[in-house]
Amino acid sequence: MNEQAELRDWLVALRTPGLGPGGLRERLAAAAGSIGGVLSDLRRHAFTLGAEAQAWLEQPDEARLAADFAWLSDPQHRLLRCTDADFPPQLETIPQPPVALFVAGDASLLLHPQVAIVGARSASAAGKTNARAFARHLALAGFVVTSGLADGIDGAAHEAALEAGHPTIAVVGTGPDLVYPRKHRELSGRVTAQGALVSEFPPGTAARADHFPRRNRIIAGLSLGTVVIEAGLQSGSLITARLAGEQGREVFAVPGSIHNPLARGCHRLIRDGVRLVESPTEIAETLVPAARALGADLAQRLERNPAAPVGRAQSAAGGWRDDPEYQRLLDVLGHDPMALDDLATRTGQSAAVLSSMLLMLELEGCVEGLPGGRYQLLPGL
Repeated sequence: MNEQAELRDWLVALRTPGLGPGGLRERLAAAAGSIGGVLSDLRRHAFTLGAEAQAWLEQPDEARLAADFAWLSDPQHRLLRCTDADFPPQLETIPQPPVALFVAGDASLLLHPQVAIVGARSASAAGKTNARAFARHLALAGFVVTSGLADGIDGAAHEAALEAGHPTIAVVGTGPDLVYPRKHRELSGRVTAQGALVSEFPPGTAARADHFPRRNRIIAGLSLGTVVIEAGLQSGSLITARLAGEQGREVFAVPGSIHNPLARGCHRLIRDGVRLVESPTEIAETLVPAARALGADLAQRLERNPAAPVGRAQSAAGGWRDDPEYQRLLDVLGHDPMALDDLATRTGQSAAVLSSMLLMLELEGCVEGLPGGRYQLLPGL
């Protein structure tokens, strides 16, 4: 099957009413990853999914599929499938993992160590200031800031990462071609140009209330940790925090004034055992082991080098100074700023693996992260 025909089969399957990511994943497993085999099986048993699915599978809406292909024709747009080698491995371990993601921008960023920053849409000025400060610090420390493009805390976090010269990831509850809220149209464009915009929903999908909890599980699943900054007791951010905890990720809450209703959700999280944080440095230090583990996993998955992950995992436990890959990185990296792409070319490592290594070296006081995704050795090394 050629790529165009395979992509069409994926789009037809993804748009099949009543199927969902779980059902499609089960059928992919039964068909040994063949989407053509899945579609053939679906057509034979379409009656089990109902009349709407049966009608769609018998005669798909060609105009809708043409619109999907038109969106995907942009070189910066991609359908990232769970059968692709660079599908984010951290999503494979969450409950109800997505089967595919529509990505506008740099899809490789989904493999980088990420921190989610979420919070109230009606955030206070102080809450937005905190979100910007945390996002900027974590971006400069080597993490990709991930959020949901919502008003308030989400938007402030995305903007701060971009202003620091670093990419950010927005996971949205609409199709990748729509912007919600509309006021973030310009921000959405900047995120796409400098980072990545991600959606589980096909192009043209409008915002619906039930889409946002589904979006939240992806935000939590992509990220090594989730930071909640201002949240009411009924906030959707608490759903993201709960999902992150259920997925085995770190959850952090920033405390606030007892007189601020938007602090009550964070205070409840803290009472329930979530880690209280007062500075982004605490978050970065806590997530170093998880970033190292992600780097080792990616080395194994992307580089297909059986020796690499063993050495990397051993160095994480026993000290990076004994790892020849770290020494090679330090040898290549000089005191003049160097872009991540140049480091990848000179070391032969993937950008995702280098991001984890550089993060650890920054926290060890050996490397400084600079705006624009550049790095340099600190004086004295």
